[in-house]
Amino acid sequence: MKLSVKKTSELSVLELLEIMKARVKVFVVEQECPYQEIDNQDDDAVHMILRVDGELAAYTRIVDSPSQGYISFGRVLVVKKFRKQHLGREIVSATIEEIKEDFPGNDIKIAGQSYLLKFYESFGFKPVSDVFLEDGIPHINLVLKVQS
Repeated sequence: MKLSVKKTSELSVLELLEIMKARVKVFVVEQECPYQEIDNQDDDAVHMILRVDGELAAYTRIVDSPSQGYISFGRVLVVKKFRKQHLGREIVSATIEEIKEDFPGNDIKIAGQSYLLKFYESFGFKPVSDVFLEDGIPHINLVLKVQS
């Protein structure tokens, strides 16, 4: 297993295409949710890429929202072939640690799919909203308070 952390500007064209293909496959095709998967937040994001035997196995995207006073991550995915190997836990844990290192003292706010509430709570996230629909999928806002 190998973890890479790269800003969008540091990704090669092939790496960027690989990420976008995986995201579209999971979030648009598998979840049958047509929406604008690639967005302006990709322009200046940090990409967490977990590889197994050279293949993209899990991924997250970190987004800095300085005017909002928090850091966020999303687009959490595990490629179908690598599911049931606890790589979701691995990539989320690594993402939280990266945020704590790069953005010390900033709380982490995410909009997670509501069926994953217990998963995110296991990292210390607390719900701060009711369940709402985002692109037709039930989500909930969650915050992880980070001690400075």
